[in-house]
Amino acid sequence: MPGRPAPFRQLPGDSAPPARAFWTQADDGVTLRLAHWPAATDSLGTVLLFPGRTEYIEKYSGIASELTVAGYDVLAIDWRGQGLSDRLLPDVRLGHVGQFADYQRDVVEVIVAATELALPRPWHLLAHSMGGCIGLAALRQDLPVASAAFSAPMWGISLRPMPHGLAVGMTYLAGRLGRGARLAPGSGGGTLGTYVLDESFSANLLTEDADEWCRMVRQAAAWPDMTLGGASFDWVGKALNECLRLSRLPSPDIPAVVSLGSRERIVSAAAIRDRVSRWPSASLLTVEGARHEVMMCTPDRRAAFLSAALDLFQSAP
Repeated sequence: MPGRPAPFRQLPGDSAPPARAFWTQADDGVTLRLAHWPAATDSLGTVLLFPGRTEYIEKYSGIASELTVAGYDVLAIDWRGQGLSDRLLPDVRLGHVGQFADYQRDVVEVIVAATELALPRPWHLLAHSMGGCIGLAALRQDLPVASAAFSAPMWGISLRPMPHGLAVGMTYLAGRLGRGARLAPGSGGGTLGTYVLDESFSANLLTEDADEWCRMVRQAAAWPDMTLGGASFDWVGKALNECLRLSRLPSPDIPAVVSLGSRERIVSAAAIRDRVSRWPSASLLTVEGARHEVMMCTPDRRAAFLSAALDLFQSAP
């Protein structure tokens, strides 16, 4: 069975049912935190929730609550280097990974935990941003899910106005000069060390919903040890290389829905459209007015995506 209990935090007044969090360890010794929410009714299956960069399990408590009410168990993870999982550098504020393939070690632990918990099948993937990049790579390695729902997947990174080749060259040079573990300019990490505390609501690229923004600010202020700042040169370079590698692979033979906000400015909208155009069993849901985080935006836009995801889960073979 999964390892020893881990903390799961809630803000004062949060009425959502808490998850049961626990520790596990990847095969390279990195300690990871996972959490499970049981279905509120007879379970229709299990959703494997892959968060994005900088995120932590508690951020998805509201989404997990909606999924459990709809009849699904939910299993989520803090990726290595973020949340309460092991940080990988002495500067714990810096997002970093040794190799992008290391995230697949974390995916293995999700599958091991889901198996040991005997979570109901079929299993489905729900992935946001960087989690969408990790998720697509896992699908190419036969992740045992019946369907996949992606929110603004990181299948490319928006680098405007910097050309892609220049960005890759900068990260390579930084590595050659022994600066790969230093902060990459433009990747975040301002005065207070995390995006939602450093950016104003009016200028933020994540959500147009003031209530959701305030919730993220309250969490970041209350739990600074779970937040993350900018990314290292190494992370940026490896992420760009992984997006390029995935772009050259054929699409998985699995039904999928992919959401893209019309105001997306963090990941590459062109890369998302290109992938969906080459994925016969995938559909693109363009969410008008949404920014990067459709699961954290206005209730109508969030509902449109969750409805599409639930329809997919229920119809998947």
